[in-house]
Amino acid sequence: MHTDPKPMRNPLRKRRKGPREKLAEALAELAKGLGTVTTHTERSWASITFAGARHRVVMRFEGREAVEAGECFIAFLPEHEFAIPGQLVADAAVVEVDSVLDPPCLTVTCEILLLEEG
Repeated sequence: MHTDPKPMRNPLRKRRKGPREKLAEALAELAKGLGTVTTHTERSWASITFAGARHRVVMRFEGREAVEAGECFIAFLPEHEFAIPGQLVADAAVVEVDSVLDPPCLTVTCEILLLEEG
């Protein structure tokens, strides 16, 4: 009995990044690489004319330099021009901030509404 072997996947082939991964990268870039995404949830969102997803992202900034970057992140997020192919950021807001002085740590929760362009 002869069976055809299953084609092997190339383990080095990169998985294509979707809007979720591209958004996480854009947030990390806005945080100057000093913030860590600790939680990222996503739920579908739609209106009569648009479809997309609402993302809730929690980022943690540890250390004095990172906390300063986190404060800039808070200030610039609402007006930041995101460049995510095929997506439009309709809304980006910081919804919660928690800070600790010693050791310096800042936790920022933000919500971003991504809409599909098309």
